[in-house]
Amino acid sequence: MSEKEDLKGAPLGKAVEYVGTYAPELLFPVARVGKRAELGITGRLPFSGCDIWNAYEVSWLQPGGKPEVAIAEMWVPCDSGSIVESKSLKLYLNSLNQTRFKNVDAVREVIRQDVSQAAGVEVEVRMLSPERFEELRFGVFPGTCIDGLEVETDRYTVAPEFLEAEGSVVEEALFSNLLRSNCPETDQPDWGSVWVHYAGPRIDAKGLLKYVISFREHHEFHEHCVERIFMDLMRRCKPEKLTVYARYTRRGGLDINPFRSNWEGVPENVRMGRQ
Repeated sequence: MSEKEDLKGAPLGKAVEYVGTYAPELLFPVARVGKRAELGITGRLPFSGCDIWNAYEVSWLQPGGKPEVAIAEMWVPCDSGSIVESKSLKLYLNSLNQTRFKNVDAVREVIRQDVSQAAGVEVEVRMLSPERFEELRFGVFPGTCIDGLEVETDRYTVAPEFLEAEGSVVEEALFSNLLRSNCPETDQPDWGSVWVHYAGPRIDAKGLLKYVISFREHHEFHEHCVERIFMDLMRRCKPEKLTVYARYTRRGGLDINPFRSNWEGVPENVRMGRQ
C-alpha cells in the first residue's frame, strides 16, 4: 500500500471543522509496516528507539470552567504498529479545549490512553504545567557540525550513492542543521537537524552532507526519513554501531523527534535552538 493510500481518510491537507469537546476518534493511525517494507525492513527491527513528540498547544477547562495550559511530551516506541498522523493529533488535542477535567493528571491519563490505543503500544506521556516551564532548556548535538564543509550539488532527491566510508574503525558524531524534507500530502517543508553517531569505517563527511541536502525535495514523514537515513548508512557505510536522531522544528504546535539506534538508549528530550 502506498503512502497516499495509507492517508486516505486522514485530515491532513483537508479543510476540517475544529471540534472543541473531547473526541478521541479524531486520532488517525498510519501503519509503519508499508514504509518499512519499502526500506527493506521486515521481521525484527534493526534498531530500537522512539519518536519524541512535544505538543505546545495543550489546554482544557478546570471543573469550574477556568482554562489551564500545559506542554505535553509523548514518547512513542518505534516498535509501535502505527504512527499518529500529526494533524489528527493536533485536532485531537484541540478537542480537549472546552472539556472539563479534574486536574492535569486526569488530562495526562486521557492522552496516554488515547494515543496508546491509536499507536498500538503503550505511550509515555509527561505534562509540564507553567510552573515547570523553566525546566525546559536548549541544547546542541555533541560532535562535529559538517555544515561548514564546501560542497557542490544539484541533487535534491534522496541520493544514497553520496554515502561512502573507508579505513580503520573510528567512533565519531557528525551532525547537520540543513535537513529539509516535505510532507507527503501537503508539500509543506519540514525543517530539522540530524545527528549521526557511529562506530565503523570513517564516513566521508562531505558525502554525508550532500546526502542530507538531497532530502530537500523528498516527500516523507519525519519518522520515515530517519529510518531511511539509518538504513542507507547501514547499507552504504557498514558501521558496527549506528545512531540516527533528528529534531524537527515545530509545525502546528507540534514537533516530532525520531531516534533510532542499534547501540544507545533514548536521550533526554532537550530542545534545539530552532524548536
